[in-house]
Amino acid sequence: MIVPTSSQNDDWSADDEELQHHVPLPVELPLTENIADEALDLKTQVIRFLATGVLSAIVDQGVNLLLHFVFGVGVTLAKAIGFVLGTTTAYLINRRWTFNAAPSRARFAAVVALYAVTFAVQVGIYTWLYQAFPDGFWYANVAFVIAQGTATVINFIVQRFVIFKIR
Repeated sequence: MIVPTSSQNDDWSADDEELQHHVPLPVELPLTENIADEALDLKTQVIRFLATGVLSAIVDQGVNLLLHFVFGVGVTLAKAIGFVLGTTTAYLINRRWTFNAAPSRARFAAVVALYAVTFAVQVGIYTWLYQAFPDGFWYANVAFVIAQGTATVINFIVQRFVIFKIR
């Protein structure tokens, strides 16, 4: 059972003691340095967000294509699984490396809500374009780039100006 200490999360009060035993902190990257107090400028955040996004997109689309074209999983389910794995990768890296944010259950809940919205946007656009385009591997990738680009813009704006301002 994970019980946060005050150094792990300052969001807890005595009223939250019961929840401490039932709600673990979100999964963390195994980094030892404390970078949460260092604010990064917008340019650095954009570059790091895009680098993280490229890696996450490779995870997302790689899983999607593997499931759909190799294992025959339906287009929407394959895309959904790829999205979940890709966005999980993005969150774990962006929270620490891009936005230098300390652990927070409120922030994690906001990220889950944001990812639910961008999930609907990205999977919806991808599925619509996949069905509108001729069938094929290359068209699936064009649909992915358009859907991913839309979700990336939404994610950065909301994370930069809302979610990672939450304490």
